Amino acid sequence: MFLGAEILGVLIRWAHIASAVVLVGGVVYARLVEAPVLGQYEGAERFAHFGRLAVRYRPLVLAAIAGLIISGLYNLLIHRGHTRYYHMWLGLKILLALHVFAAALLAARSGATPEEEARRLRRMTGAIISGSAVILIAAFLRVIY
Repeated sequence: MFLGAEILGVLIRWAHIASAVVLVGGVVYARLVEAPVLGQYEGAERFAHFGRLAVRYRPLVLAAIAGLIISGLYNLLIHRGHTRYYHMWLGLKILLALHVFAAALLAARSGATPEEEARRLRRMTGAIISGSAVILIAAFLRVIY
């Protein structure tokens, strides 16, 4: 019975890390690789391609968010006895993660105007910064646990 709980813990941890990789890694790739390449195209072609990418990435964003929420809640409920200091940092991590969720969801909408493309790029940049902070805080929380 004890081995089953350990296996479940490992699977939940894997789901949490894999979901973070898909969410943050996808935004990093789109912002730092796809966006500069698409900048070489003209007007309508660029907007159409960016829109197609966004529509294809949206289901992955939703799945990654669901994976992070479910696995994060499981981890929070199964591991008891944290200090107030730990919870303070966890709260900050959750707030930043919510920003990443919102920015990724908004960036993964199809839009075909120059204004929408500029907003999408800013949202992706913000998601990268917040996502990097979340990963840094997660590493810190792992050390102080």
